[in-house]
Amino acid sequence: MDPQHRPGGDAERSIMRTALHAAARGPRGANPLVGAVLADAAGRILHVGHHRGAGTVHAEVDVLQRAASAGTDLRGTTMYVTLEPCNHWGRTGPCAEAIVEAGVPRVVFGAPDRTSAAAGGAATLRAAGLEVRSGVLAEEAERLNDRWGETMRAQRPFVTLKVAQTLDARIAAADGTSQWITSASAREHGHDLRARADAVLVGTGTVLADDPRLTARTGDGAAVPRQPLRAAMGLRAVPAGAAIRGSDGRFRHLVTHDPHAALAELYDAGVRHVLIEGGATVAGGFLRAGLVDEISLYQAPLLLGAGRPAFAEQGIGTLADASRWRLDPAGGGPVQQLGPDLWIHLRPAPAG
Repeated sequence: MDPQHRPGGDAERSIMRTALHAAARGPRGANPLVGAVLADAAGRILHVGHHRGAGTVHAEVDVLQRAASAGTDLRGTTMYVTLEPCNHWGRTGPCAEAIVEAGVPRVVFGAPDRTSAAAGGAATLRAAGLEVRSGVLAEEAERLNDRWGETMRAQRPFVTLKVAQTLDARIAAADGTSQWITSASAREHGHDLRARADAVLVGTGTVLADDPRLTARTGDGAAVPRQPLRAAMGLRAVPAGAAIRGSDGRFRHLVTHDPHAALAELYDAGVRHVLIEGGATVAGGFLRAGLVDEISLYQAPLLLGAGRPAFAEQGIGTLADASRWRLDPAGGGPVQQLGPDLWIHLRPAPAG
């Protein structure tokens, strides 16, 4: 019996696992991780797609474009998607409508979309006459985007903390020098993170000490077309000539020490993904508040023995109270070698 007539059978779960694996290839951020698979009536996988980040086509459309390029006959096919197809216009159009227009007769998805803006795709598909089923590997699909779901319900941006450190967790030497702890390969990777974020955030102390530009640049130093908002958080004034101000009007001073207030102001400004780049005080504050959704750690093979620590005091007095993290396979992770450095992708470990 083919998987379409065995809801939740082994064959169907195998196809959905392929979709989940594809989803993990995408980057975390403003949008959820989503994977999609197109299978024929016999359950053979025809095309696999995934979402590659904000502003790119969604997983369902990725699969449909692959099918169109290959001239695939969609009659009798089933699309398997890790998350209920979206039902709204954002940077791209609604996936539910795209599936209907393409002529796919059946859709199976893992987890429902619980966001008020995008939910309702299943109803749209059914209203158009498609066969729709849900719940296949739903727990795994929900877990894939648990932190993203929390940020949407809390109406705050998704937060990535970027850290470039030595083996002894230093981000600067005793004399304050920090350029460069990591290699050119790691820095180029970091600029890719900037380019994907809606905003890059540092503390005013970092602005005064390092005068960073915080622009997203290519490997040869050229600015990428889409630049994130540059934000400085703190009570100290940002000098008129500070590099972070730039000349494009994309600078914001968040006059607060409260991470919740900073995120609320950025969310109201349309920011849905924040990349925190320093310093230790800001990083520590967001960690203590439980507001870091992933850590992008660049580990250099260096030892300093002294200098500025990567994180400010966390108020943790015993091992049992440690902040615990796990390797995250999303975005090409969880561990990659970048020149002599390692990139380690982490997300909060579940309670218990």
